[in-house]
Amino acid sequence: MRRPARGARWRPRRRRPPGAEADRVAALAESLAVMLDAGLSPRTAWSAAADHGVHPVAVSVLAGLQQDGDSCAAALARAATTDDVRSIATVWSVAEVSGAPLGHALRTIAETLRDAAEAEREADVALSGPRATARLVSWLPAVGALLAVAVGADLAGTAVSPAGAVTLGGGALLMLAGRWWMRGLVRRATARRPHPGLAEELIAIALSGGASAEAGRRLATEAAAGCGLAPPDDDGARVTLRLAAATGVPAVELLTASARQRRRSARAEARSAAAALGVRLMVPLGVCVLPSFVLLAVVPLLLSLLSSTAEGWR
Repeated sequence: MRRPARGARWRPRRRRPPGAEADRVAALAESLAVMLDAGLSPRTAWSAAADHGVHPVAVSVLAGLQQDGDSCAAALARAATTDDVRSIATVWSVAEVSGAPLGHALRTIAETLRDAAEAEREADVALSGPRATARLVSWLPAVGALLAVAVGADLAGTAVSPAGAVTLGGGALLMLAGRWWMRGLVRRATARRPHPGLAEELIAIALSGGASAEAGRRLATEAAAGCGLAPPDDDGARVTLRLAAATGVPAVELLTASARQRRRSARAEARSAAAALGVRLMVPLGVCVLPSFVLLAVVPLLLSLLSSTAEGWR
């Protein structure tokens, strides 16, 4: 284990603010878009991003371009360690193959990432209350046991008897089960979801480069797989493409509008999930935490009183 240097102060690791990474990656995409639209070549734009510390991944991409001779999309896919960066690699790959303007494609994914960061912050605010409640309530049985000791309960003496050992052991197991259950509920509520509307955005980029609807869908799927992303859900994009073909309206605008609507719906679902978490936490509270409090705090106190009373009668 690495120790801090002598004289250096140890500082606890701070939790990264929600949405911070998505915002940083969006800033990278926007910076690259501005430089490309200004006439810089892709390699020059990546070199400038690396030299000025726009994002750490730019250094790895530039190294891949200089040493391995990869294309920008391949170097970015190889250097990516998060889905946010992989999404930029996917967009870049689709734009490269289809011939779509890179600047517009990067601004599109930057908008998607900004929306994802905002949704993550909104969910974090909505979840702050249930998360604090789960953290506080999960320690209630342990606090109850300490209070029982403070008022005179003999936990050590109670644990010696068979009934006391079963009571304390069952209470401890229920407390751990309740903590595990509530932490799982909070973890699922705060889990990062795939970028909604990404399939529509990718297909719209491919269509803006001159690809057909079927070729755009295939290109979006292949680019996502090549960059390490899960295959985007294109069911909504298929419906939108059929609507555009039947009415003769521009499919790109319909796809972009559909992607924005999906992102708005995802933000509303995240807020609903945060609100529902407070209700779901009542289940482990009633099933595990409260029985554990009774077994660790109330029952040992009663057993101690009964034991002292029995000794007084002798």
